[in-house]
Amino acid sequence: MTQPVLKRNDLIHPELSYKLIGILFDVSNELGHGYQEKYYQKAVAAVLKEAKINYTEQMPVQINYRGKKIGIYFLDFLVENKIVLEIKRGEHFSKTNLKQVYGYLKATGLQLGIVANFTAKGLKFKRIVHAAQDS
Repeated sequence: MTQPVLKRNDLIHPELSYKLIGILFDVSNELGHGYQEKYYQKAVAAVLKEAKINYTEQMPVQINYRGKKIGIYFLDFLVENKIVLEIKRGEHFSKTNLKQVYGYLKATGLQLGIVANFTAKGLKFKRIVHAAQDS
């Protein structure tokens, strides 16, 4: 099997993000819509494991202010210690969900997050990028 030729050279972690998006589409196509987020998460975790892609599920990330812990985030998935993957269901991307992933990126220092919405019309996803100068 030949590797697909990547048409863009400005994407962050292109090979891994393409694999992830393919996995998300597979889960969406096989499960369909109407399930709770936790079932999509379990299906995604199963496929990540089958694909031998390293991930941490429900990973805690501490939020600090002036050296003191003020809170904690729980990421749906941290994939290969490179990409934050957040699973949602619903027809639209809410600003709250997009800001949530951006906050995860700031807290982890990572550059790329993917929000996946499982909808009645199939999978929708958005890439969220945190550039270093945004800190």
